[in-house]
Amino acid sequence: MGFEPVDFNGKRYAEIIWADTEVDKTVFFSGPESSMQFGILSHSAGFTETPHCHHTALREIRDLQQMFVVQRGVVAVLLYDDNGRLFKEIILRKGDSILLIHGVHSIRVIEDMKCISVKQGPFLGADKDKINVEVI
Repeated sequence: MGFEPVDFNGKRYAEIIWADTEVDKTVFFSGPESSMQFGILSHSAGFTETPHCHHTALREIRDLQQMFVVQRGVVAVLLYDDNGRLFKEIILRKGDSILLIHGVHSIRVIEDMKCISVKQGPFLGADKDKINVEVI
């Protein structure tokens, strides 16, 4: 299935990397302007990366993106447009990953699941980080 962008009304809402995605070398699917870089690291046995660190830089991040990887179980990710209308349901299984970029989202657990989740920080507290939204 590979990499799947989820666009609606000209906006990128999510990007999915399905568990069966094969790449020959490291690939980042997100554009360089994205505040979260989403990709697959891939190297042959024997590869050794040069020890390194990353440059510090002041970055202004105006969107909070969230990414998760399903380690076990099955979960539905529901995506809503800017008016609160459901437009897409995505079923993720073990090994699938998603980057939530824009808009309202929720999950529905189909089979007991465990996911690794990554969001940009710092965390400002539940009352300042999450906005509950009434959907249609």
